[in-house]
Amino acid sequence: MADQTIRLYTAEQVRGLDKCAIEGHGIPGMTLMEKAGQSTFAAARAAYPSTRKYLVLCGGGNNGGDGYIVARLALEAGLQVTVCALKEPAQLTGDALTAADRWQKAGGVERAWPLDESFEFDLVFDAMLGTGLDREPAGDYGDAVEFINRSGKPVIAVDIPSGLNADTGVAMGRAVRANRTVTFIGEKRGMYTADGPDHVGVVSFADLDTPLSVRESQPDHGVLIQENLIGHLLPPRRRNSHKGSFGWVLAVGGNEGMSGAVRLAGEAALRSGAGKVTVATRSSHAALVNMSCPELMVRAVETPALLNGLLDEISVIVTGTGLGQTDWSGRMLSACLDSSRPLIIDADGLNLLASEFSGVKLPPAVLTPHPAEAGRLLGCSARDIQSDRVGATQELAKQCQAIAVLKGCGTVIADPSGKYAICPFGNPGMATAGSGDVLAGIIGAMVSQGLALWDAALCGVLAHALAGDRAAAGAGERGMVATDITGQLPFVLNPES
Repeated sequence: MADQTIRLYTAEQVRGLDKCAIEGHGIPGMTLMEKAGQSTFAAARAAYPSTRKYLVLCGGGNNGGDGYIVARLALEAGLQVTVCALKEPAQLTGDALTAADRWQKAGGVERAWPLDESFEFDLVFDAMLGTGLDREPAGDYGDAVEFINRSGKPVIAVDIPSGLNADTGVAMGRAVRANRTVTFIGEKRGMYTADGPDHVGVVSFADLDTPLSVRESQPDHGVLIQENLIGHLLPPRRRNSHKGSFGWVLAVGGNEGMSGAVRLAGEAALRSGAGKVTVATRSSHAALVNMSCPELMVRAVETPALLNGLLDEISVIVTGTGLGQTDWSGRMLSACLDSSRPLIIDADGLNLLASEFSGVKLPPAVLTPHPAEAGRLLGCSARDIQSDRVGATQELAKQCQAIAVLKGCGTVIADPSGKYAICPFGNPGMATAGSGDVLAGIIGAMVSQGLALWDAALCGVLAHALAGDRAAAGAGERGMVATDITGQLPFVLNPES
């Protein structure tokens, strides 16, 4: 059966995959380079069949070698091809030199950088820098990046856009904005989080006919969440079921002036399949919380004692949504932490963990911070978190001994062992007030239905993202509100068989 797992690697791990293929399986490096060029050329012809004038910008390493092969194949196919060499071919070494020699023997001629702005082409290939870059492209390379970006022509990145960090997804100053990226051997995790999605375009993966054992040779890889996960984790329900079969979610929050947050979490839990949901909130607005969602049960709670009994019956607690940071907030969170039930902690629950409850041992928990909240927990800035989203999520999970879900472009999920996953779905319209409250409620519902915390986090993040994408497909991204996401949940959680 074909391997269906999409594994994610760092640049160093991909170099390990190359080494495994070459040394462990006896595949010549030149064979891999030829296949990389063939895969890129095939993707270009499939995506842009009417283009006839190719411009290939080649750097000095193996990424440039891939570009020379693309150029040669295009030339042999009768296309008009120009190679712009940012490093003299005579100065190349190894397989890259061989690839350049083959291009020249096929009749190809290079042009040196810079190119005149009036130079004509209708498709450009970025084969300049590859995965090894850890700083902003400088000199001719930086100028070439800007030339590509202002050309207005379709761009295909070879392996990864130049200037994009393969590990963190951070665009290091100037970085190519590609329409498509053809990546090889192993998928680079930086393509799917932070700035990555804005720069890679449509991603095609080519394993270069290497065996599965090559990709399995790096055990600490991450995974890219796939859309079919929901069907695997949430099987069809038995007909002989009742509301008790699908658990009971307790949502604790909604301080003065913030009742909407906990209500959003509660309704999202119901829409995600929880059998029952009780909202525990301030007495001043308890009677109003379920006016537009009568399916929610509501309990007015001014002291932790009023939670007694309820904490022993429910399946999972969702807290932090609209919790605030008052004395009441701290008492409520303390009661939740003392419970034996699994916790989903969001928003002000996380802020209280970072301040009043720092160092407290958590029960089984999923933490759902945005970058600023993650920074407070780790004692750093949101900018620091965004500079390495995967690393920050892994560190947060390790320090808190909990599942961590770092929200944002390419949401990252990690557990204390370092295992991680990235969600490639979702859209900017979801950057709206209440969206995180909805996510917390969804994850709570996944736990109430029997999923382990790791699976609940993955399934909840995926359902949230897919629902957001459905909402955007209907009315667009700008102006989306959190309840638009909630309304789409039944559609994504009941996929067609």
